[in-house]
Amino acid sequence: MRAIWKGAVSFGLVSIGVKVYSATEEKDIRFHQVHREDGGRIRYKRTCSVCGEEVTYDDIAKGYDLGGGEMVILTDEDFADLPLSTSHAIDVLEFVPAEQVDPILYNKAYFLEPEGTATKPYVLLRDALSDSERVAIVKVALRQREQLATLRVREGVLLLNTMLWPDEIRRPDFGFLDEDLKVRPPELAMASSLIDSMAGEFEPDAFTDDYRAALQEVIDAKVEGREVVQPEEEEAAPAAAVDLMAALKASVERARAARGEAPSGGGSEPTPISAARSAKKAAAKKAPAAKAASAKKAPAEKKTPARKTAKKTASAKKAEPAKKTAAKKTAKKAPAKKTA
Repeated sequence: MRAIWKGAVSFGLVSIGVKVYSATEEKDIRFHQVHREDGGRIRYKRTCSVCGEEVTYDDIAKGYDLGGGEMVILTDEDFADLPLSTSHAIDVLEFVPAEQVDPILYNKAYFLEPEGTATKPYVLLRDALSDSERVAIVKVALRQREQLATLRVREGVLLLNTMLWPDEIRRPDFGFLDEDLKVRPPELAMASSLIDSMAGEFEPDAFTDDYRAALQEVIDAKVEGREVVQPEEEEAAPAAAVDLMAALKASVERARAARGEAPSGGGSEPTPISAARSAKKAAAKKAPAAKAASAKKAPAEKKTPARKTAKKTASAKKAEPAKKTAAKKTAKKAPAKKTA
């Protein structure tokens, strides 16, 4: 790494000489604008919009636009008399709990390395910061600009985090903040359940830039002259949920399945998901039972007409002898009438 700045940390009456290094680097794949026909680089000339002449760096000054076409021109001499423009000091102002610093204020990060004989006081400040569990609020002038920053310890090294000034943080001004939206307790409970199911320990190395890796594959394929392999398409984002509770339930179950956990329910206290599943299972069990009951009733109903038919047949059989007996009696009575 190459030091971008040298100075000293002023810690009370103690001065600690340090070198400043960029702690981060962007891994974006950079491209040049070229002519499609022959690959020639596209160059841009610095030309004046008034006279049309090309301007060198020595003839370029800084201008502040007043609006209405008026411009105030500032030269290097104007900047020379400003305070802290060339100061190489990191002044410690106070020590505060780290949780009191809103992460939105953080801008860029730099490593500090002790320079020369400053190793002993450097280690002293580092260990004192670690024991206090606080961060140092400092002021530093980097790139001709005074900046607010913090000093904290990371992997045994002092880390300088430059911060934005409070007036550089925008305030959110969105219409939905004025709406009277209420979240139902079951929905909040389901959302909390989803958060619990997706909880874990943050491990930065577990995440990768898939787009950059795929783009590098395309570039390597072009260089090697081989066939370009299309990267696998990612799963499409789900459509906007109409039923919030249903979407939350499905999300919780999906997260648990991804972790290899058993579905919700069991011997634990019922949750909205387990209650819904129990209701589904109960309905599923009732359906076969109802079918079985219907099947048992159907034969019984068929037997009833058969019994009635049997009774009718028996009655008919009983009626036939009775008719025959009546006929015999009529036959015996007939001669009696003739005798008379």
